[in-house]
Amino acid sequence: MKIDIEEILSRVPEYTEFHTVEEMDQRSFALAAEYPDAVELTELGRSKQGRPIYCMKIGSGSRTALLYGTPHPNEPIGTMMLDALSAILAEDGRIRQELDYTWYIVKSSDVDGMAMNEGWFKGPFTITNYQHHFFRPAFDQQVEWSFPMDYKNYRFDRPTPETQCLMKLIDTVKPDFIYALHNSGFGGCYWYLTDGEEALYQKLQAVPAKYDIGLNLGEPEVPYCESRSDAVYTMVGASDNYDYMETFMPDQPAETLMNGGACSVEYAGRDGRRVHSLVTEMPYFMDPRVSDTSLSDRSRREVVLKSCERAMEDFAFWKPVFDEVSAYMHPENQCYLAAKERSNMGNGITAKQNWAKSEPSMSKPATVCQVFDNLLSDRFYSNLSIVLLRRACEEELKRDDVPAKAKKVLENARETLYHKECENLEFLESRLSYTALPIRDLVKVQLECGLIYAEYVYGLAR
Repeated sequence: MKIDIEEILSRVPEYTEFHTVEEMDQRSFALAAEYPDAVELTELGRSKQGRPIYCMKIGSGSRTALLYGTPHPNEPIGTMMLDALSAILAEDGRIRQELDYTWYIVKSSDVDGMAMNEGWFKGPFTITNYQHHFFRPAFDQQVEWSFPMDYKNYRFDRPTPETQCLMKLIDTVKPDFIYALHNSGFGGCYWYLTDGEEALYQKLQAVPAKYDIGLNLGEPEVPYCESRSDAVYTMVGASDNYDYMETFMPDQPAETLMNGGACSVEYAGRDGRRVHSLVTEMPYFMDPRVSDTSLSDRSRREVVLKSCERAMEDFAFWKPVFDEVSAYMHPENQCYLAAKERSNMGNGITAKQNWAKSEPSMSKPATVCQVFDNLLSDRFYSNLSIVLLRRACEEELKRDDVPAKAKKVLENARETLYHKECENLEFLESRLSYTALPIRDLVKVQLECGLIYAEYVYGLAR
């Protein structure tokens, strides 16, 4: 495998907005029509709402790679990266030959959820506009976390229709490399991977700096992440979450605290087959404090526990509203299902509190980025529960047959939630010094990291 990464990156278009589902599919069909000898476009199946899920096969190399976008539907950077990569591969046979991979490209694995996020796809790119139009399904409805699993006392076997499409593809092509194209909403860059070494980590860490994007050097996404290097972690799975809950919630069976299933790499490697996987997380919005490792005058334990306390305050606000409107919610309302899952978030907060109280390293001074993550970034994510419940109310109010009593309850709840949502957003807007990162830069970071890792995997197989 011999590649000129800079040449490939130079071909990334100047994206200034995100494609809708319709635009994305139109571009895939146009590419397949223009390059019929290079692009094989097939329908993998249908989504919950009946939308087609397409896969492009490009190239015929000796290694196989599966790349899929929107494993979570509020994460469309990957769809744009795949739009760029598929066009580059289709247009240039020399690049296809040099890369020596057979590429299976699914631009969007959750097309229904992606459509529910389209309200912010064209801007303005602010955290307020992003959150007002945010949607992310319940854990067991997410493409990434509804693969079948059987671990200790927990079994899950309800993959979504979208996940079933990826399962069939994984079972058929048996990829050497899986690149699930995640991205965060706010923070800095970080990675999860199944394999690696220090030289690889340094290559990845150098990529965001080319675009003045910082590394996320504060708190890891979940407490049980295993750090390999700055902002580089071992790939985590549902089994890791089970072990964590088993340890820090000892009074409750861990299986009762689980929802959803495994991720794609856990599924692909369930029979012991070695599968290499990378996740490159990067944000839409970045504040320079995400990379500030200077020490604060507060302990890490203090700020983690303060973050838990703040999350419980938001939870205490919206949980009674949730209880009041639940009787009027349609069982297929996806925003309601997402809020319903979050109505049990007290267990997760309690586990995090128990972890913070018992972890010896928590007594050390917190870095500025750790303070920032706990006291500001976490507020960004905590507010999304309020957003989802407000959107659930709006979804119900769109129905034609809403009884008068239900309509009044739902309208009042919507207004109460929206007021709190805006109050929290005003707080964040006034205290964050954030930048909306250029989409093209984010695409290039995700693409370059993927090519670096593909080259690494190729070398392992020689």
